[in-house]
Amino acid sequence: MSHKIQYLVSACLCGIPCRFDGKSAKDRRMEKMVRLQKAVPTCPEILGGLSVPRERIEILQGDGKDVLSGSASVFSNRGHNMTPFLVQGALASLRIAKKFKIKKAWMKKRSPSCGCGQIKRRGKLVKGDGITVALFKREGIKVEPR
Repeated sequence: MSHKIQYLVSACLCGIPCRFDGKSAKDRRMEKMVRLQKAVPTCPEILGGLSVPRERIEILQGDGKDVLSGSASVFSNRGHNMTPFLVQGALASLRIAKKFKIKKAWMKKRSPSCGCGQIKRRGKLVKGDGITVALFKREGIKVEPR
C-alpha cells in the first residue's frame, strides 16, 4: 500500500482527537485523502510521548528552526520544558515521511509542531514555523498549512 501514499497530514486534520485539548481540527479533504490511502496521518506531539489532553505548549522565542539548532526552547503554560518531546516527535514524523518517500505535507496551522508560516506565542500569532515543519523544510519536504 505504501506505493499509493504520497502525502503526510497532521492527524488532527483527519478527525483524530489528538490536539492539546483532546479535540480534532477535522478537514474533510484531508480525511478523504487518508481514507483513500493517499496520505498518512501523524501527530508529532503524540509521537514525542505527550498525552491527550495536554498542557498548551508554545515556542517562547524564535521558531522551530531555532529549537532544532538548540537556541530556543518549548514550554508549557505551566512552565514545563517540553522541548525534548517536540524534537523527538519531529524526528519520528520525519522517519515516517522518509519511509513513505513523502514530498509534500499538510500541517495544522499555528501549532508549535505543525505550524507553517505562523505559530502562537503568548496567545498571539507570530511569523515562524513549528518544529516538525522546520525539520521537513530542511529535509526538502514541501509543507502547506491547513
